[in-house]
Parts: sequence; C-alpha cells; structure tokens
Amino acid sequence: MTISTFPPDRNVPLPAVHYEPRFQTEMKSEEFDLTSGLRLLRRRLVMIVALMVVLMAASIVLISGLRPSYHAGSRLMIHKPLATALNSGDAGGNAPLNVTSETERLLSRSVAERVIRDLRLDERPEFNPALRQASVVDEIRATLRALMSSDQSSQPAADSVEPVIQAYYKALSVWRDGQSDVVQVGFTAGDPQLAAAVPNRLISIYLEERKDSIRASLDTAQAWIGQRIAEQQDRAKAARDAADTYQQTAGVVQNDDDQSEQIKAIVELSDRQTKIGQSRADIKDTIAALEAADDPSLAAQTKAVPDSIGVMQADLRTQQQDLARLLDIYGSDAPAVVDLRAKIDKSRADLSTAVDRYLQSMRARLTALDDEDRTVRSALTAAYEQRSRSSLAQTELTRLQRIADKEQTALDKLEEQRRSLVGQAMLPGAELEVLSPAAVPLTPQGRSRLFYLIGAFFASISVAVTAAFVVEMMDRTVRSFDQIAGIARIVPAGFVPHLRRKDRRDPSRLFGQTQIGMFDEAIRTIMISLKQTNGGKLPNSIAVTSAHSGEGKSLVAGSLAIELAANGTPVLLVDSDIRRGRLDTLFRSGLTQGLNEFLSGQAALQDIVHHHPSGIDFIPAGNPGLQRRMRSADLAEIIEMARARGQIVIFDSAPVLASADTMHLTALAERTLMVVQWAKTSRRAAEFCLQQLRSARNADIVVTINNVKPKRHAKYSFRDSELYARSLMKYHDFKT
Repeated sequence: MTISTFPPDRNVPLPAVHYEPRFQTEMKSEEFDLTSGLRLLRRRLVMIVALMVVLMAASIVLISGLRPSYHAGSRLMIHKPLATALNSGDAGGNAPLNVTSETERLLSRSVAERVIRDLRLDERPEFNPALRQASVVDEIRATLRALMSSDQSSQPAADSVEPVIQAYYKALSVWRDGQSDVVQVGFTAGDPQLAAAVPNRLISIYLEERKDSIRASLDTAQAWIGQRIAEQQDRAKAARDAADTYQQTAGVVQNDDDQSEQIKAIVELSDRQTKIGQSRADIKDTIAALEAADDPSLAAQTKAVPDSIGVMQADLRTQQQDLARLLDIYGSDAPAVVDLRAKIDKSRADLSTAVDRYLQSMRARLTALDDEDRTVRSALTAAYEQRSRSSLAQTELTRLQRIADKEQTALDKLEEQRRSLVGQAMLPGAELEVLSPAAVPLTPQGRSRLFYLIGAFFASISVAVTAAFVVEMMDRTVRSFDQIAGIARIVPAGFVPHLRRKDRRDPSRLFGQTQIGMFDEAIRTIMISLKQTNGGKLPNSIAVTSAHSGEGKSLVAGSLAIELAANGTPVLLVDSDIRRGRLDTLFRSGLTQGLNEFLSGQAALQDIVHHHPSGIDFIPAGNPGLQRRMRSADLAEIIEMARARGQIVIFDSAPVLASADTMHLTALAERTLMVVQWAKTSRRAAEFCLQQLRSARNADIVVTINNVKPKRHAKYSFRDSELYARSLMKYHDFKT
C-alpha cells in the first residue's frame, strides 16, 4: 500500500449528508432455475471432475478385467413314459412325474461332480481358483473380507473340489419354461466348445443316473416288499390256525339247523312258562273267590267251577226260591216250610263239602303247577346259558376269522404291489426328448467393453453431479450477505478477497508501495462503511472480532490500521487477544511486554507501545501465560490515551464465542467490526455471535466477509456476486 505524506484532518466536519450502507440488502426468496444449476456445476466443477476421474479409474480397472464369455443352451422335454400314460394292464401305475423335481435332479451334486470329472473342469483356471493368479482387485477384496470377517476361515486346499463346484453352479442355469414340461439348460464359459459340451453331457449323465436311481429304488423296494410278504404270510397262517383251533376247542356250532333247534326249544319253554303262569293265576283267583264267599251258593259264581258244583248251586238256589214263596203263602211254621228248610240245610252242607273238595283239588293242582314252573324255568335258564355260550363263542370265532381275513387282505395287497413293481421295472422312469441340443456359440454374450465404458462414464457423471448437489445442499456456511440479510441491526461492509499465502505472511507486501488491487479496495470499503455507520466520520475506537478463531480478523484489523496510516490518520493497533494473540508476527516489535503485563500491573501503558515506521502505534498481546482478565478501566485508559494523541484505536479482540472479554471490549468501543470467513463460518455461528454482540451494546454492527474466493463467488447466483464479475477481475488484475 502507498502511505500518504499529507495526512488529511479526520476531524474536519463533512457536509450534512444522509449516509446509507453501501451493501444494504433485503430478503430474497431462494430460487433455483437452470442458470443456478449451471452455476452450481461451474463452481463444483473441480469436485465433479475429480470424482468422475476416481469413478472412471475404478470402472476401467473393473471393465478391463472382464473377459468374453460364451453361453450355450439346450432345451429338452421330460414327460411320463407312454406305457404308463396308457395305463397298461401289465404294468404298475407310476406316480405322476414332477418336472420341478426333475429340474432339481439336473442340479444335483452327483451330476455336477460327474460333469466336472468327465470334462476336467478342475483343470481349467476359469473354474478352479487355485489355478488362477489373483488380481489386484481380488487381493484387495480378500483383504477387506478378512478385515471385516471376525472368524478366520481356512483357505481350501488346491485339490479341493468345492470351489470348482461353486464356479460350476454359477455358470450353470437350469430352469423350467413356465408351466410346461420343457426344461432349459444353459452354461456360460470362456471356451465356446466347453459352453456347448456341458449341457449335452449334463443331459446324458442325468439319464444314466435317472435309470440307475430307478433301478436301485425298484430293487430295494422289491427286496423290502418280499420280506414284508413273508412276514405277512406267517401272520395270515397264524390267524387262520387260531380260528380253527378255537372252533374245535370251544365246540362252536356252525350248522344252521342246530342253531334253529336251540332257538325253537327256548321259544317252546318260554310259551310253556307263560301258560303255567296264566293257569296258576286263574287257580289262585278261583281259590281266593271260593274262600272269600260266605254263601256256598254264591261262591265262585264268576269263576269256572265243575258242573257238579254248579248243579248243586242251582238246586240250592231253586230251593231257596221255593222257600221264599212258601213263606209268603204259609208262614214260617208250616210243615212244608220246615221240610224245605231241612232240605236247604242239607243241600248247603253238601255244597260246602263239594266246594271244600274242589278247593283241595285246586290247591293240589296249584302245587303241581308250581313244580312244573320251576322245572320249566330251570330248563329255560339252561337253554339261555347254552345259547349265550354259543353266541359268545360264535362272536369270538367271527373276530378271529375277521382277523384272518384282514391279514389275508394285507397279504393280497402286498402281492399286488410286488406285481406292480415288476411291471414298473419293465418301464422307463421318464422319457426325455431333446428339442434343441446345445450348439457351439459363435459370438460372446453381453455387450462390448466400449458399451460398458460409456455406461460407466455417464454413471460417473450422474454420481458426481448428484454428489455436487448434495454437498451444495448441505453447505450451511456464509457465502453472501443475501444469506444473513434477515438479521437485524447489521451493516454489510463488503467482501475481503482471498490473499495468497505469501502475501499474507510477507509484511513487506502489506507495508510496501505495491498495492494489492481488490484487497486494498475491500479495506477502503470497510473504512467507508465504518464512516457511514458513525455519521460520516471515523469512530475513535473500533473492535474487530469474529465468531471463531482463524477467520482472518487479525489480517483485517492490521490492514485497517495500515490503511488509516497510509491516509495520514494516526492509529493505535492493540492485540487484545490476550490468550492467542499473534499480531506481533506482522509488526515484529521485539517488545517483551504487552497488554497482559499492563493488565497485570507489571508494565506501564507507555512501555508497551511500539512505534512502527509506517506510522502505526502497536501494542502486542504480551505473555499469554499471565492470563489476566480485561477490566473496563484499563481498556478505557487505552482509549483515552489514543484520544489524547488524536489516534484511532483498533482492537484485534478474541473470538466472541471463545472469550467473555470481547463482550466488555465491544461495549466500550465506539464501533464493532465482525469478520466472517467465507465458506467456513456457519450461519448459525454468525447469527449467535451477532446476537451476543447486540446484547453487549445496542448499536449497529458492521460485518465483513473475509477470504472470499472471487472466481468461485462469481459463480453463485447471489446479487453481490457481480462484484467479482470477469470484467472487474481483469480491471484489477486480481490473481489468487
């Protein structure tokens, strides 16, 4: 920068002018259009290209390792044997053929081992990993698998067939064509001759193993069923012998006539017992009636009595009637009446005698009937017992005969199964018709390597562009005043462009005569913003701070001091970051004491001021080991000393979020300048820092965005991106 030799008087009042901030902004809704997308691609072009290069390099390595492969296939139809389908009477009935099961037979391990052995697939490096030289990709993959896998599995031996079988199954494809009986067998290999030989050999081996399997199954089944038949014959014979023996020992009657005679005897005895019961009941009634009657002439008149007693009863009743007539005619003393009464008495006596004899005969007959009833009952009981024993024996014999019949039926079924197996042995297990045998393929399958390279190129572009959009969407750093325009009481003070590392670390570049183009313009813009916020004149004290460390506040504070000194304005620069102040590396004061010593009372204020040849008075931070807190009285003393000397004091303070001393400093300083690093400071940190500063002092805060990459910032759609248009870059001849 050029230092002016005629410093103007900064206290000269300016005409009354209404000052507005140069970078006043307003809220703008975020919009995304085609132009914004193109700008995004431009500013992320380096990342996109780098990611594309990485992806394409990996794709080229993978695609270059691809080898041409040939695929050959055969179509065959597996169906039920014709003789079985026609249901021949001589042949046994085969179970329905399951094409899915036959497909699994084609994929069986035994078939695979025979194909590998017959075609010597284990001698080909394509199918035997032990014969292949491991590529770099395979070694990396094996290393990653070993790192990610917890259990260290032992590597298979070189003569192991397991890896060969796995490679064989990967190259083989067997599937059923829809719901039809057609099965397709395909094989992929680097050798076209081998690709055609495997399906054909697989089909022939399948037929051989199918026949051997069926023959072995039938032989096993016949041996088993022969043993079962022998056992069943023994059981059937034992059941028949048990039935015959029981029939002989139990005396079971098998003749129907004998059984009918037994039933007839039981019926006759039952009828006789019923008749005896009826006779006994009649006799008992007659005896009871005769014994209960007082007048013999009236006894048993309702029961059956002998005719002699009936005649005697009739004669007695006639005599009684004649007596009644004589009494009506002659009276009771007449001789005829007396004679007749004597006859009646004699007749009554005779009748009583006859009735008594009849009662005796009836009682004798009743006794005879009781004896006969007991005899009949005993005979009937014996007949029933004999019939019951005969029925039980017949039931047991029937059960034994049923068991014998059941065993014989089982034996007949086993014989039928043996005949069925004999018939099945005469038929083929399945009929196979090869619709199209595998032919040697003339061209490899799949696309060419160029096709895959083109696909990988477009895929890498898509991935890289997507990654660029994702990174842009996740970016929450401050890149423009448009992003923080909604925060109240801030004054945008412009952008400070990025300086090359050698310019930032070379004091001769900052204090020299050579101007650094756009950087000098940015510092002047900050000075103008400070004037505008202070009513048109420079503030007496300025506190320069930031949210975090490493955002360039020391560079901005030092550049402001150099700019003021270049314009002839006396300035005092204080490194007030008492813990990590590094501003002395710019001025190289050589002082051993600084602000820390002054705050701790170990040095006077005039002893820590360094007078730089550029016209800047500088106070270093001093020994950070003292770690003294700032007091408002000490800071006010520094400000008063600067005011007495006519100097503007600039404090390079600690970050706001790192030290509470900065809050005290900004409360004393006339103006506060907050430095936000472009593309590093988050919006959240900036908003929180500004909120803290406003709580310390209710005044507008000047904000500048530092370390801006002009070319990258020009690629954004922000309104302030026009500050770094290509024409302005050429005008200042700015180089990053």
